Amino acid sequence: MNITVAGEKKNYEEGITVEKLIEAESVETPQYVTVSINEKFVQRTDFSARQLAEGDEVEFLYFMGGGE
Repeated sequence: MNITVAGEKKNYEEGITVEKLIEAESVETPQYVTVSINEKFVQRTDFSARQLAEGDEVEFLYFMGGGE
């Protein structure tokens, strides 16, 4: 199945979950990543159950704090 991850088209097995995709993509600091699929945020509690589908567009987002 073809999905787009961070703007790059990739091929993954059918039924891959967000949790498994994070592992497969070797996401740094996965405990801090926010995931959007087709521009909709996925709750962290749903990562292990949310399966991806053909044509999905996935983005990994990191929110940084700091400043003055």
